[in-house]
Amino acid sequence: MMRNFCTITTADHAYKVFALCDSLVRFYPNICLHVLVIDDSFPSLPSAKMKVYFLNDVQAEPVATSIIQKYRRQSDKLRWSLKPAFLKHLLSSSGIDKLIYLDNDLFFFNEFEFLFEYLDDYSFALTPHNYERNPDHSQNMLEANYRVGLYNAGFVGVNKNALDTLQWWAECCLYRCEKNPFRGTFDDQKYLDLIPVMREDALVIRHQGCNVAEWNRYVCVRENVDGEVLINGQYPIVFIHFNYTTIREILSGNDILLNAFFNLYMASLTKYFPTITKAWLYRKPTRLEAIKFYIWRFVTQRGY
Repeated sequence: MMRNFCTITTADHAYKVFALCDSLVRFYPNICLHVLVIDDSFPSLPSAKMKVYFLNDVQAEPVATSIIQKYRRQSDKLRWSLKPAFLKHLLSSSGIDKLIYLDNDLFFFNEFEFLFEYLDDYSFALTPHNYERNPDHSQNMLEANYRVGLYNAGFVGVNKNALDTLQWWAECCLYRCEKNPFRGTFDDQKYLDLIPVMREDALVIRHQGCNVAEWNRYVCVRENVDGEVLINGQYPIVFIHFNYTTIREILSGNDILLNAFFNLYMASLTKYFPTITKAWLYRKPTRLEAIKFYIWRFVTQRGY
């Protein structure tokens, strides 16, 4: 049985898409990774397991056309906002019944068939961020649940019953795709908080080995159990979200049990980007990020 995934990318991140595809094929050879490219060209595909789409291919969805017109000059917002429209397009026009969206910086290390089994019974499957929740310390992360969103939009599983909710999500992204605490928005992501409220058949995935990342390292504790890294001594790592903060924590020695996983990821990236280095992937916090944190801490300490 074919297992369908999709992602959205720019051409300069093609090497991540290719690595992601390799990680999927390793555990299930009969997959197709549908890749929406927001640029006008894309490198030659190294695998028949991928299918490339361009912006013209998704404009049969009127909401996709409106999103493209609004965000054409803002590549990040365009990629984020097109997620629900691309999912809806594939479910509506490609004979696909179950589909999983993945950010291109995810990488799989274990079997994932159970994720598609969830979609037999649930129209939407979401992974929680699992930020810290303690009001006595790390309050910044507690508040991130409400500022950034309960669920991470780097993974979204859907089946054909989700079409109406995908349309709603796309319309929300068209309305506003911005980080605005005053309005309660965070790009495409914060809207996901409403989906388990709107749908009785929405699933919050409890397997803590899904979407392992820097932001959940205190709730999803990495433990060495008889030579295997498990989350909270129970869950094998299924996939890791290698965004820049996850990579930074690994390379800084703060998430040491993910070192071996990162080395496997690097080996796959190097296959398609031979000159890539760990130093090139490492990114220090920007000045703006530091300023935002210090403002938050000042306001918190003053009791505002």
